[in-house]
Amino acid sequence: MATPNYGYEKRQKELAKKRKKEEKLKAKAERKAGGLPPPEDESADAAGALPAADADLQAPPPDQP
Repeated sequence: MATPNYGYEKRQKELAKKRKKEEKLKAKAERKAGGLPPPEDESADAAGALPAADADLQAPPPDQP
């Protein structure tokens, strides 16, 4: 039976890790350059950033006689 080549396996893991990190950095740079907002998560909703808050900023409807 052949012996496992642990050095090869380790190198492949390192390369995969490096590729993943580069992809994340590239995606982050594209979001920043494109002016797109960062991906929303649940913590933003918990902080009170709800769409209903924008309704309070609109002018009230005119009074009807």
